[in-house]
Amino acid sequence: MTASIELPTGYQHPAVPALLEYLRDVTAELGIGLESCTLDHDSPVSAYVALDTRLPHYPDRDVALLWDEERGWAAAIETHSGEDLIVLRYLGDEVVPSPRRVARFVTALHEDDHTVGRPDPVRLRTAGDAGALAALLRRPAAAR
Repeated sequence: MTASIELPTGYQHPAVPALLEYLRDVTAELGIGLESCTLDHDSPVSAYVALDTRLPHYPDRDVALLWDEERGWAAAIETHSGEDLIVLRYLGDEVVPSPRRVARFVTALHEDDHTVGRPDPVRLRTAGDAGALAALLRRPAAAR
């Protein structure tokens, strides 16, 4: 399942350009492209990244990464009924981890390695300060 990023012609959250650059780096590290992503410009700003793989324990379900400005990355599986996604794990610790760390999270999911990530969400920051979010997203990967 893939979807494309379509930037709205009206309101755009000020951090969206920085988020697009970050998503470009993350998806490149994962070996996919931005065409696998969608964005939600409402607060909290969030993104959805469709993965082209399946997890061993859920072979009949599509897998996605979810990102939001408060909790960072999470891995989820699609439901068959069109309901909300089922979140399996949260990466935790950082809202904007390095693309390499996100890729390691995905690898850990496929290996059923529970030493990476956590089962429960942690609020890492509060949504609302668009300038601070943009600065966080623009930090070089080496600084994350």
